[in-house]
Order: sequence, then structure tokens, then C-alpha cells
Amino acid sequence: MTVFIFLGSLVGAMALGIPIAYALLASGVALMWHLDLFDAQILAQNFINGADSFPLLAVPFFMLAGEIMNVGGLSQRIVNFALALVGHVKGGLGYVVVLAGCLLSALSGSAVADAAALTALLLPMMIKAGHKKEVSGGLIAASGVIGPIIPPSIGFVIFGVTANVSISKLFIAGIVPGVMIGVGLALTWWWVGRKETLALPPRKTGAEVWKAARESVWALMLPVFILVGLRMGVFTPTEAAVVAAVYALFVARVVYRELTLRALLQIFVTAARTTAVVMFLVAAAMVSAWLITVANLPAQVVDLLRPLLDNQTLLLIAIMLLVMLVGTAMDMTPTILIMTPVLMPLVKAAGIDPIYFGVLFIVNNSIGLITPPVGTILNVVAGVGRMRMDEVTRGVLPFMAAQFVVMFIMVLFPQTVLAPLRWFY
Repeated sequence: MTVFIFLGSLVGAMALGIPIAYALLASGVALMWHLDLFDAQILAQNFINGADSFPLLAVPFFMLAGEIMNVGGLSQRIVNFALALVGHVKGGLGYVVVLAGCLLSALSGSAVADAAALTALLLPMMIKAGHKKEVSGGLIAASGVIGPIIPPSIGFVIFGVTANVSISKLFIAGIVPGVMIGVGLALTWWWVGRKETLALPPRKTGAEVWKAARESVWALMLPVFILVGLRMGVFTPTEAAVVAAVYALFVARVVYRELTLRALLQIFVTAARTTAVVMFLVAAAMVSAWLITVANLPAQVVDLLRPLLDNQTLLLIAIMLLVMLVGTAMDMTPTILIMTPVLMPLVKAAGIDPIYFGVLFIVNNSIGLITPPVGTILNVVAGVGRMRMDEVTRGVLPFMAAQFVVMFIMVLFPQTVLAPLRWFY
């Protein structure tokens, strides 16, 4: 009955069009009434404590870094470098999208920011070269998914705080899965475009490649600084976000000199607005998380799935299918905040490594950003690229299928995720 009250109130509020943060608060209040615990002070205290977290400071700074990179010329130089490397091969622009997506993911950690930058920079070029508009938009949308997987990652920060696991280890464990998804997208692009007969752009000379590499080196050094700093214990993930924002500001303002003071003010406003949305979601979700714990819902879920506890692979497949279903209707952040408190006791009871589960969980939620009908990244690509939503949806289907295949390969072969941890720790 408790599960029904929680899910019924949450889904009912969302069906009425209530924003997800307020729907979470409504479901929390419904649970409090059901448990005869309603107290406005408890509600307010958990709401405030939900956002009062030092690790969550990484969220606004990574968002700020992403905005600065897009406006300050760092993203443009990453794309130019990728064009110089593989732009001349058959279907080269598609490989540029994937390569640039991986490189941008190592800078901002925001799927929306990466997808918007790739759409604005590369979609017109792909259409002009003769590639189908819907397939090009679909590839760009799918490449944006890599953003929350390759470190730094806002998704890993939120999961790490909610599940109380090491954010640094989540960052390191996300490297190989992110690269695997990039390879899967490249192979799918080759398969989709293998029959195309388009004129190829001329190969860049060695001097042009060197010039592009030299201009992008300032941007490419950022992920190196972050990973080395985390590995050497120079700073925490939260401090790494500050380093990323300050470094991006320095490069955009002093080195590339493309960031004006007027644009900087708008960047701060945009980052602040996005942060406010995320932090309000986190705070509202913590109210529900506290009540989920009080109502002992995780124990009920464990009892429900107890027959699968002896088989970690079957349990993970069942969880991944559930998250896939939820991802079609809910955005990434609320899914993490709602499902993590429920699933983590189950994962621990089954003896599954929480870092391994966290990476799979974030990968699945990231792919959920391109699963219709909600598909946040699909809306971003359609809006920035001036495309119809159904065009982007059709174009993304083969790439989304490839990403799910890669995800289930990681379910069957855990070492693809856990191996990097042995290199760093």
C-alpha cells in the first residue's frame, strides 16, 4: 500500500502537468499523511538539508565551465581539431561528431551543453555535405549522451551524493564505458552511411593538423588536469569543478580572447538558472528519499526481488530494463534522485559493486535522454537545429539501439567498467 501511495501520488501529479520538483514534494506530503507523520518543520528541514551538501557545489561549477567553453571558443577548437583529424575520410563528419562528443564530454560533463554545441557547429556542415538531416541530427543527439559518462560528470556527482559512494572512483570508472559508447556510435554511423557516395573534402595537410592541435591544446589539457589532480589527491571532485570553471574562464578570456564581459554576465545568469532548477530538484527529492527510508520501501523492494539476489547478472538486467522504462518518461536527474535510494539497498544485498552499478545506472539514464517521448536531448537538437521532433527521433533510433547493446555488454562483462579502477587505485 505504501508503494502504491508513493507512486500513485507522484505519477498522478506528473499527469496533471505539475513540474517534477513539485510532484516530488507532493508525493512526499502524501507519504507523510499516510504514515501519520505530517509535520511542516520536518518537510522544510529535509528540503533545506537536501541542497546543503558540499559535493553538490560541483554541479554549478561544471555547468558554468560548460557554458564558458561553448561561448569562449573552446568547443569550436575541439571541433576544428576533430575535423582536421578525420574530416577527410568517408563519412568523416559523422566521425567528427563522435570524436568531438567524446572530447567535449571530458570538458563540461553536461549532455545538454554538449548536444547544443555539436548541433550548432556541425549540423549545418553535415547537411551542406549531403548527409540526411534526420540521421545527422540523430547522431549528434546520441553523441550528446556521452557527456554524463566520460568524466567530469554532473550525473556521477548527483549519484555519488545520493548513494554515498566515491565520486572520484565513479569518474575513473566512466572513462572506458564512455569510449565504448563512442566506438559503438562510430560503427553504427559506418553501417548507416556505408552506401553513401558523397564528395569527400580534401585531406588536411600536416601543417593544418598541427595548427588545429596547437590551437586546441589549451582546451584538451583540462581533462588531463582534472584526472591527474584527482589521482594525486590534489583536489576533490568538487574542487575539480572549480578548477574547470576557472581554467575555462582563463583560457576563454586571456588565451583565446573570445569571451567579452557582456557575454560573461549572460553566462553567469544561464548557469545560475540551470543550477537553480537542478538544486531545487535535489532538495525536493531528498524529502521523498527520507520518507522512502522511514517507510522502509527499500526492504519491500528487496523482498520483491529476493529470488534474483543469487544471480547478479539477472538482477542487473531486470534493474536496467526497469530504468530503461522509467527513462522514456522521466529526465535523468529526477530518475537518479528517486530510484537510487530504492535500488542501492538491493544492490548491496546482492553483493554488487556500488561503483559498477553506479556507472551502469548513469549510462542507462544518459541514454534515457534520447528515448522518446520525453528525450531532453532530442528537444535540444530539434530546437537548435530547427528540426521537427519526429525527424530527430527517427534518426536517433539506430544509434540508441547501439548504445543499449554496449550497455548490456557491460552488464555481462563487469571488467569493462571496473578495470580502470585497478589502474588508478
